[in-house]
Amino acid sequence: MQQLLIATHNRGKLLELQALLIEVKVGLVTPGELGISLNVAEEGDSYEQNAALKALAFSRASGLVTLADDSGLEVDALAGSPGVHSARFSPLPHATDADRRARLLALLNGHPQPWIAHFQCTVAIATPQNKLYYAQGACPGEIIPQERGSNGFGYDPIFLITEIGKTMAELTTDEKNQLSHRARAIKAALPVLQALFSA
Repeated sequence: MQQLLIATHNRGKLLELQALLIEVKVGLVTPGELGISLNVAEEGDSYEQNAALKALAFSRASGLVTLADDSGLEVDALAGSPGVHSARFSPLPHATDADRRARLLALLNGHPQPWIAHFQCTVAIATPQNKLYYAQGACPGEIIPQERGSNGFGYDPIFLITEIGKTMAELTTDEKNQLSHRARAIKAALPVLQALFSA
């Protein structure tokens, strides 16, 4: 069976992607399963650049078609921050997701609510021939000051999807795989993957 490498070491993200890619009739493999341990510096100025850096590096290391994504939270009151710096938003060394949420809420304190925001995701697919394909997805909502829910990771417990009144962390896996920014980006990428693996 043909194989698609999922270029992440983030377990939460990996589980999401595995569920979302079930439609692609291909074997999904992880860097750990291939013995690949890369730490790609996400130095790009955009989600596209960061996703491409990861996808190309892991594709070259594995010789496989590789999917990587980069995503971030953009808050209107903070002029789009944390954006591409979402995963590195806290100045603390070895910062946790809770540290990043606390910093975000501290910066928002004093700004009038609602704190309108959206999650943005770009997927990059790299081939062993160094070809790149992209797909995007977004999920609108707002930041709330109290954490709700125990699913998900990152900023999910304080990101309210206003259309359904639940935080990202209160969604079931099935709900998240319909509504999330990553789900929408993967859905947009499915035709590319199906074309690559049917060629």
